[in-house]
Amino acid sequence: MHEITIPIRDETIRSLKVGEPVALTGVMVTGRDTVHKWLIETFIKKTRPLQGDDLEVYEALKPLLEGGIIYHCGPVVSGLDTKKYKFVAAGPTTSIREEPYQADVMKHFDLKGVIGKGGMGPKTLKGCQEVPFVYFHAIGGAATLIAQSVTKVLGVYKYEFGVPEAIWVIEVKDFPAVVTMDAHGQSLHAVVEEQSGKVLAELLAK
Repeated sequence: MHEITIPIRDETIRSLKVGEPVALTGVMVTGRDTVHKWLIETFIKKTRPLQGDDLEVYEALKPLLEGGIIYHCGPVVSGLDTKKYKFVAAGPTTSIREEPYQADVMKHFDLKGVIGKGGMGPKTLKGCQEVPFVYFHAIGGAATLIAQSVTKVLGVYKYEFGVPEAIWVIEVKDFPAVVTMDAHGQSLHAVVEEQSGKVLAELLAK
């Protein structure tokens, strides 16, 4: 078990290999489809003009994301009325939807990790080697258990995106995950997909 503190150094990322379990401690942010699209269009490709608090949020996020982790998560949050936020459930969401955006977001902010479920594709895997960063697979179906590792909700940005799609800033301790895409071009998801394809081809040939 690798105990890793966020922010993460490049040397730590390069030392990780697929299949290795980790326990993550520090501050991370959540981000799903709406967040990735917003970051790409507003700050990376700049196809969308700045609106409202966009620039203020961007400046606040930069120090959190450098060396940091983005978690593909649409949490269930209590305390919305009082703003005494607490994560009730914090399971990972399917990551492949972010495949068009992920590598570009990681490069722009020098992020070091993505947490989600199901893995990602070749563009993200290439980005893992270039930035470098790794993909951490979190356990699907263990949303309540994972929420216990969220010790504090530090704040929220872009609440207008909706609770699941907003950017939640959270403090975690011993967040459990497994490295399934590393900075050396290895992906357990690609291996499983290849093996499954072979089995399917054999079954269809019968």
